[in-house]
Amino acid sequence: MPSQELAKSLESFGQQHLLAFWDSLPAERQAELESQLESIDLELIAALFKGDVDQPDWAAEARRATPPPAMRLADRRGEGTSSLGLDPVDAKKAGAAAMAAGKLGILLVAGGQGSRLGFEHPKGMYPIGPVSGATLLEIHLRKAVGLAKKYGKSVPVYLMTSPVTHAETIAFLADHNRFGMPEEDVFVFCQGTMPAVDEKTGKLLLADKHQLFLSPDGHGGTVAALEKSGAIANMKARGIEQLFYFQVDNPIVPMCDAELIGYHLLSKSELTSIAVAKQTPQEKLGNFVMLGDRLHVIEYSDFPEDVAQELNDDGSLKFWAGSIAIHVFDVAFLERMLSFKDALPFHVAHKKVPHLNAEGKLVEPTEPNALKFERFIFDLLPQAERPIVVEYTEQECFAPLKNAPGAPKDTPEYVQQFMVDQHREWLEAAGAKVDGDVAVEIDPVWAVDADEVAKRVDADTTFTEATYLRD
Repeated sequence: MPSQELAKSLESFGQQHLLAFWDSLPAERQAELESQLESIDLELIAALFKGDVDQPDWAAEARRATPPPAMRLADRRGEGTSSLGLDPVDAKKAGAAAMAAGKLGILLVAGGQGSRLGFEHPKGMYPIGPVSGATLLEIHLRKAVGLAKKYGKSVPVYLMTSPVTHAETIAFLADHNRFGMPEEDVFVFCQGTMPAVDEKTGKLLLADKHQLFLSPDGHGGTVAALEKSGAIANMKARGIEQLFYFQVDNPIVPMCDAELIGYHLLSKSELTSIAVAKQTPQEKLGNFVMLGDRLHVIEYSDFPEDVAQELNDDGSLKFWAGSIAIHVFDVAFLERMLSFKDALPFHVAHKKVPHLNAEGKLVEPTEPNALKFERFIFDLLPQAERPIVVEYTEQECFAPLKNAPGAPKDTPEYVQQFMVDQHREWLEAAGAKVDGDVAVEIDPVWAVDADEVAKRVDADTTFTEATYLRD
């Protein structure tokens, strides 16, 4: 049997069923299970199941909320007067200077699998290039190479995996020579995990006789993982002062956009977020709001319908700012947050979790049967000083790959069309012509953004067939 202390603890929390198959396990499997069980905070799990962990009354909070401080599209286009007192031209200069000084790094979250796409591999390995077939990871890493080429300074990528994607991601990157990035510029680390519990009993679930069912602890676990892996120490040693954060499923992300970085720096913000304007009150995006002098994201599911429908005098939505999980963090802020890494609230999700029953047979539920516990990175927002939101159009920043073909949006075809439209716009802005529905795709090393396209394409060029522009 395991240690007397562990057995007693499991019994006191009603979790002794986890040892039901102990005697049938070989010694190495027993050791594996014992190690897992000793790492679990049973008191926390019990409190989360009972709902004893403090959770805000988000409906009440939403009723006292105000819109966030923001650079709206009109401000960015010089059509209005920014309430933040920021100028787009000055911002671009400041952001470009920071990039040229080598102060920016990239924090790429790549812990998810492509199961919803019918792709049983890390989602970052999904081929999405509309002409090239390039994978999501290839596109992102080649953007980092393109940025290094543009500014003359390397832009390291801190790539967070999960236990289920870690080994395959590392092998994939090695097989492809990190798509042109130097080995020292790709820092791969793994996020933590949390167990799931039966939604009716609160009992922890087993994935196997020697193994708990564990799932990633959410992107809110990033801060703890950055510290544990040594990534923060690496950033400090390299002189990285800001991190551009995004998720792997979004291939059109404006990585380290100089204008965005400039707003962050000029406003002395510790955390700057991109927002897109919600088109309807019911749109399934988290809402950026101010509660007092603190910036928060309130999930759409927690936002009261009557508050979501509030309008300004001009008929626009009062709470317009939708969160798309793209942020700029000060590294110093993340360091300060290390003391809060265990204080971020957990969010509870009802999920279908396969597990072993009392007879040791695998149960594949057809309906949600379990509670998963996750932390979200946006819960750091209230701790940040001088946070701001910057509005981008969806077309220039957000096309997440989430759904299999046939869904209304966020499918491979949907995302590829966004990519083609973005690259077509860049080429036509430079004076080139793209015939009809011709698909065009730009390798980020050839040109990482519209400014670089304008330097490389001949104004009298016409694209009459599918083209992949690459050196």
